[in-house]
Amino acid sequence: MTRRADVVVIGGGQAGLAAGYHLRRLGIEHVILDAQTAPGGAWQHTWDSLRLFSPAQYSSLPGRLMPSRPGELYPDGAHVVDYLTDYEKRYALPVQRGTRVDSVHRDGPGLRVETCSGSWTARAVISATGTWTRPFLPTVPGRRDYQGRQLHTVQYRSPSGFAGQRVVVVGGGNSGAQIAADLAHAGVDPTWVAQRPPRYLADDIDGRALFDHATARRRALDEGRTDAGGVASLGDIVAVPPVRAARDAGLLSARPMFTRLTTTGVEWADGTRAEADTVIWCTGFRPALAPFASLRLRGSRGRIAMDGTRTADEPRLHLLGYGDWTGPASATLIGVGRPARDAAREIARFLECAPDRRHRNRVPGSQPATELRRSSSTTLRQTP
Repeated sequence: MTRRADVVVIGGGQAGLAAGYHLRRLGIEHVILDAQTAPGGAWQHTWDSLRLFSPAQYSSLPGRLMPSRPGELYPDGAHVVDYLTDYEKRYALPVQRGTRVDSVHRDGPGLRVETCSGSWTARAVISATGTWTRPFLPTVPGRRDYQGRQLHTVQYRSPSGFAGQRVVVVGGGNSGAQIAADLAHAGVDPTWVAQRPPRYLADDIDGRALFDHATARRRALDEGRTDAGGVASLGDIVAVPPVRAARDAGLLSARPMFTRLTTTGVEWADGTRAEADTVIWCTGFRPALAPFASLRLRGSRGRIAMDGTRTADEPRLHLLGYGDWTGPASATLIGVGRPARDAAREIARFLECAPDRRHRNRVPGSQPATELRRSSSTTLRQTP
């Protein structure tokens, strides 16, 4: 069976919900297809001790502030799942759960979305699939010969089960620092390795400052001013309280990256070895964009060529939430709202101008598409 919608949003995590919010406000008929069976996106699969980089009020999607909880400065993953669940219900977003998208194809004036339960035809598609389902493992000599256990960030939950083990944590970013600190606080004493010495941001910098920096950089680039560097220019690791405590206690001391794995551990360039029962790869992710392979979109280094949030080679396809290349800070809760708004507005203009325009069903309580013609503001507003 083939169903129709003006817009199909692929992914029901934070980026997909932000897109749905803005599409709803503009009265655009849409559906959100989510492969997960429960709300919360990737947040429902994170490790137990994970903390956001920002206080709750600075970790919010458009329209609704994340509520704070007593005694909790930086929300944990469970708090985010509760917030996203409530957000989806509050705005009656049309999410279809357990719907895996297999492929997207050009189909006349629109796009055809093939799923595990049938097809959808859409006049525009927003991809908000994120990166969590595509963990990256680097090519390291001996990785296939190593006989111990290998995990990626996506598989780590807590220090339980690692007592008495020799654990190597690979990665000098936030996940590597947080997981190494998590293990260290539990008495595991991991060997932490990184490509370069860890670069901590100043202790008073959190996600609020990072979002402001990313926004200012985008504004400067849009105005033709000199690029002062992205968030990465400030450092690699936000010193959230558990990381700061482990660092200050001398529990976090990163060694250089090893050159190869042996059958029982790791080896450095000078021949030094360390035995390891488990290697945890905190080595990042790649965009989960496999469904769009048939569109043959141009790109390099895993990034599709873009024009704002719209793909350069396919004007009916928008990408949200994959990193700065799809909008400043768009991979964050607070940052995804603005590019989601921009994508929704551009899609609305496209639908209004398309020669095959048909009547669109208004969502009860939504705002008309004439909202487009109001002057836009660069201020991120939190509306009730």
